[in-house]
Amino acid sequence: MGSCELGLDDTSANEVLTMANNPHTKPNSGGPNDRDFRTTGDSKSENLETYRSDAEGHDLRTNQGSRISDNHNSLKGGERGPTLMEDFVFREKLNHFDNERIPERIVHARGAAAHGYFQPYDNAAQYSKAGLFQDPAKKTPVFVRFSTVQGARGSNDTVRDVRGFATKFYTDEGNWDLVGNNLPVFFIQDAIKFPDFVHSVKPEPHNEIPQGQSAHDTFWDFVSLMPESTHMVLWTMSDRAFPRHFRNMEGFGVHSFRLIDKQGKARFVKFHWKPVAGTCSLIWDEAQKLWGRDPDFNRRAMWDDIEKGDYLEYELGIQVVEEEDEHMFDFDILDPTKIIPEEQVPVTLIGKMVLNRNPDNFFAETEQVAFNPANVVPGIDFSNDPLLQGRLFSYLDTQMLRLGGPNFHEIPINQPVCPFHNNQRDSMHRQTINKGQASYEPNSIDGGWPSETPPASEDGGFESYQERIDASKIRARSESFGDHYSQATLFWNSQSEAEKEHIIDAYTFELSKVGRPWIRERVIKEILPNIDLELARRVGERHGIEAPSSKPAPAEELGKSSLQESPALSLMARLPKNIRSRKVAILMADGVDADAVETARNKLEAEGAEGVLIAPSMAPVKAANGQSITPDAMLNGQPSVTLDAVIVPGGELSVRSLAHFGQGLYYVQEAYRHLKVIAAVGEGKSLLSAANVPIQEDGIVLGNSIDDIFTTFSEALGKHRVWSRNAKAAEMPA
Repeated sequence: MGSCELGLDDTSANEVLTMANNPHTKPNSGGPNDRDFRTTGDSKSENLETYRSDAEGHDLRTNQGSRISDNHNSLKGGERGPTLMEDFVFREKLNHFDNERIPERIVHARGAAAHGYFQPYDNAAQYSKAGLFQDPAKKTPVFVRFSTVQGARGSNDTVRDVRGFATKFYTDEGNWDLVGNNLPVFFIQDAIKFPDFVHSVKPEPHNEIPQGQSAHDTFWDFVSLMPESTHMVLWTMSDRAFPRHFRNMEGFGVHSFRLIDKQGKARFVKFHWKPVAGTCSLIWDEAQKLWGRDPDFNRRAMWDDIEKGDYLEYELGIQVVEEEDEHMFDFDILDPTKIIPEEQVPVTLIGKMVLNRNPDNFFAETEQVAFNPANVVPGIDFSNDPLLQGRLFSYLDTQMLRLGGPNFHEIPINQPVCPFHNNQRDSMHRQTINKGQASYEPNSIDGGWPSETPPASEDGGFESYQERIDASKIRARSESFGDHYSQATLFWNSQSEAEKEHIIDAYTFELSKVGRPWIRERVIKEILPNIDLELARRVGERHGIEAPSSKPAPAEELGKSSLQESPALSLMARLPKNIRSRKVAILMADGVDADAVETARNKLEAEGAEGVLIAPSMAPVKAANGQSITPDAMLNGQPSVTLDAVIVPGGELSVRSLAHFGQGLYYVQEAYRHLKVIAAVGEGKSLLSAANVPIQEDGIVLGNSIDDIFTTFSEALGKHRVWSRNAKAAEMPA
C-alpha cells in the first residue's frame, strides 16, 4: 500500500514513522473531532514514558549529542594555564547549572506530590455531565501536590501553616484542576486583598524573618485589622495546622463551584476530599521538634509509604445546593470565609482517589506542575465568589512568569493526555512543530481545521453557564458578607476540650512573638472576645492583658448561626478506625525477648501497621535466646516524634540497658508527653518506672505477653492520642 492510499499524499514512509514517534503529533492524531479518544488510569504514566530518560548503558554526551571524553578537566592552555573559551563542554555544563533554578512559587513553594487515579461512584453522573464522572469502571489519572503556604522551598514540613491540596485530573476532555487547601475557608473575601495578606504573612522584608511561620508582627497586625480573617485564623491555630500525614488530611475546594448535568441544570457545590485513613494531626510540641529532627517528615512519609505499596486514599464528596436554595442560609455561600455546615448540607461521596506512584523526578514533575482553578471541563463551572474570580486570573499570570512564557502547558507534567489543537504559535520554549499554513480560524487553506465543537453535541465544547446578570458596575461588598465571627464561634464550640486547650496555647505562643504591644492588645481585646469570651480571657491572662467582659464587635459583624456546634468540625469526628499505616517503635537492646519482638511485629503487620525496631545503635542486637536481630534505626535516629506509639518488650538485660541509657528514658518520656500509647511487656514496665512514666492510667498498657496487651493497645492506638492525658502530660519534662 502506497502513501497515497493511506491518504497522506506525498508523505514518505520515513515521515510517517517520524510523525508516529513524535511526542507532540502522536497524541494529536486521533481524528479531526477526537471522538474516540479515551483515557485509562495509566494514561498519564504512558504519556510521560516518552519523556523518561534512563542513563544506564549510555555514553556521556553533550546536549547536542557529542560524546564527552573527559568530564573532570576543563580545556586549558597548559596544565596550569587559563581555561580556554572554546571549551564548549565546560561552557554548556556550567551554563545549564547556572540556570537550573526557576523562580519558586510565591506561595505554596514547598511541596510534595504523587500520581494516582480517580474512579467515580455510581451516583456521580447525576450531578455533572463531565466525562470523568460518567463510568464507575473508568479510572482517570491524577497528579496531586501537597504544600505549605508561607515558607520557601527549603523550609520545614511541620510548621504551623495552611496546607495546599491541589489535584490535576487528566480527563478525556482536558485537564481539570481542583486547587484547594486542607482548611475549608480562607483569610479574605475578595482577591484584591490577596497581595496584602501574602505580604503580611511572608517573612518580614527588613530581615527575612521568620521563615515558614505566622508568629510575627506583620501577620498579626494585618489579621487583627481585617475581622473577615478571624474564622480562618482560628482554623490555623487549631491542630489542623500540622497534619500527621498527608493521608490523614482533609482537602477542600474552598469556594462554591457549579456542576452542570446533562439536562443543563446547574447546582452549587462545595468540594471535599475525605481521607479514608481518618483525620489526625501532630501536636504543637511534636511538630516543633520535627523541625530539627526531620524537616522532611510529611514528604518522606508519603514517599516511603507509596514505595512500600501503602497507598493514600481519599473519597471525593460534594455538598449540593440547588440554585433556588442559594439564599436560604444565614450566611452567603459565595463568601470564601464561610463553610456550609455538614449538619445543614451533608457531604455526598461521589468517587475515590488513590495515590499509588511517586514522581520519577522532583523538578520535572512536582516543581514544574502548574495548577489553575480556571482549568475546567464541560460540566464544571464557576460561581461569583470574588476570591475565586481573582484566582481565575492570577494563577495563569503567575505561571507564565515562573515557567518562562505561555508554553508551560507543553511541559510533560502539564500536558493533557487528550489531543489538543489550536492556533497558538511561537513564544519561548515552543516544542510542538505545527504543520499547515493557517494559524487562524476560520480558514479554508487547511480544510477549516481545527474547528469548534458545538456545546450541544456529544462530547461538546465547553459552554459557560448562562447566569443572568443585571447590575451596575460598583466597587462594594455585599451586606451578606458582613458576618465575620459567627462561624468562628461555631468552630470554637465544636472543638473537644483538648483541641480548645491547644488553640489557647497556639494564640499564646503566636502573640508572644509579636513585638508591638498594641497589636497583641488589639487581638485580645478586639478580636478574640468576638469568638468566645473565655478564649479571650485565657489568652489575655497569659499576656497580662485584661480581656473585655462583652463582645465589642457590632451586631452585623457578630452575625448569627442557626447551629451552636458542628461535631464534624472536630478532628475527633473522623479518627482512624483501625491502626493501618501506623508506625510503632519496638525498643530493644542486648538481652531482649526475641519472641516478644517477633510477635509484636507480626501482629502489627497483620493489622496493616509497621513495627520499627529501635536500638541504641545500628549494631545487631543479641537477644536473650542468642538470636541476632538487626535494628531498623537508632534511638536518636528515629525519635518518638516520628512514630505513633511505643512497645517495650521484656528481657531483663535489655530493659536495664535502656534504663541506664539517657536516650532510652527520654524516648518513653517524650512519647508520654505527646499523648502516645505505650505498652510494656514483662520486665518492660521497669523502663517506664525508671523514666517516671505513670503506669496506672489510660494509654499505658501492661501485660506478661504481647498476646495479653495487643487488643487493648490496638484499640487505644486507633484513637490516635490518649486525650485524657492532655492536662497531665505537660508535667513530663521531656
